[in-house]
Amino acid sequence: MSTVILKMLNISMCRAQALTRSQVLRPKLLGWVATLDYSLDQKKTFVRHKNVKQRELLHDMLQEKKERFKESGQILLKDIKETRDKVKEKMEEVIERENVLTIPNLLCISRIVISPFLGYLILQSNFHMALGVFVFAGISDLLDGWIARNFESQASKMGSFLDPMADKVLIATLFLTLTYMDLIPVVLTGAIITRDCFLVAAAFYVRYKSLPPPRTLSRYFDVTHATAQLSPTAISKWNTGMQLLLVATTLAAPVFDYVDHPVLHVMWYVTAGTTFASAMSYLISRNTYKFLKPKK
Repeated sequence: MSTVILKMLNISMCRAQALTRSQVLRPKLLGWVATLDYSLDQKKTFVRHKNVKQRELLHDMLQEKKERFKESGQILLKDIKETRDKVKEKMEEVIERENVLTIPNLLCISRIVISPFLGYLILQSNFHMALGVFVFAGISDLLDGWIARNFESQASKMGSFLDPMADKVLIATLFLTLTYMDLIPVVLTGAIITRDCFLVAAAFYVRYKSLPPPRTLSRYFDVTHATAQLSPTAISKWNTGMQLLLVATTLAAPVFDYVDHPVLHVMWYVTAGTTFASAMSYLISRNTYKFLKPKK
C-alpha cells in the first residue's frame, strides 16, 4: 500500500515539475515565435524592396538602351543621308556637263522644227517653196558642221547625236511625203525608215547603258549629262549624202519638169544599196558610239 502511495506522489510531483517547466518555457517559446515571425516579415520586406529596386534598375537599363538605340538610329540615318549626298556630288563631278546652247545645236533644232512645215508644202504640191525651204535646211546643215569643227566652244557631245537626228527627221519627212506624192518608191522609203528607227532605238539604248547609276528619268533626259559620243561610219556618211541628194533632185523634179527621169531610177538603187550597207556597218562596227570615260 505504501508503495502505491509513493508512486502516486512521484507522479504528482512529476506532473507539478512538468507544469512548472511548461509555464517557464511557454514565454520563451512565444518570444522565439514572435522573433521568427518578425524575421520572416523583415525578410519578405527586404525581398520586396530588392525586387522593386531590381525592377527599377532593369527599367532604367532598358530606357537607357532605348535612348542609345534611338540615338544610334538617328546617327545612322544621318550617315546614310550624308553618304547619299556625297555620292550624288561625286556622280555630278564624274559625269561631264557641257553647254548645249550652242549655234550648231540651235541650227539642228531649227531643221527639226521646219521639217513638218516642209512636208506640208509638199503635200500641198507647193514644190517651189518646198525647194526653197529645203535649200535653207541644207545650208543650215553645212553651217552647223563648219561651226562645230572650227570653234571648239561650239562643239558638244549632244551635237553628235542632235545633228544626225535632225537629218533623220528631215529625210524621213521628205521620203514619206514624196512617196505619198508618188515620186519615190514605197519599198525604198520603207527600208530607209526601218533603218532610221533602228538607229534611234540604238541611240536610246546606248544612252541608257552609258549613264552611270543611279539611272533615273530626270538624269536620262538631262541633255547636259554627256555620256557617249556618236561617231558615224564612212558608209553612213555616204548614205546620208546620197539620201539628201535623192530627195533634193526628186523635190526639184516637178519644178524643172524631169519627173520619172532614168537618172532618178539609178539613184533609187544606189540609195537602197548604201542604206543596206550602212545598216550592216552599224551592226558590225564597235566604234560607232564612243563611251565617255569618267573624270578622275
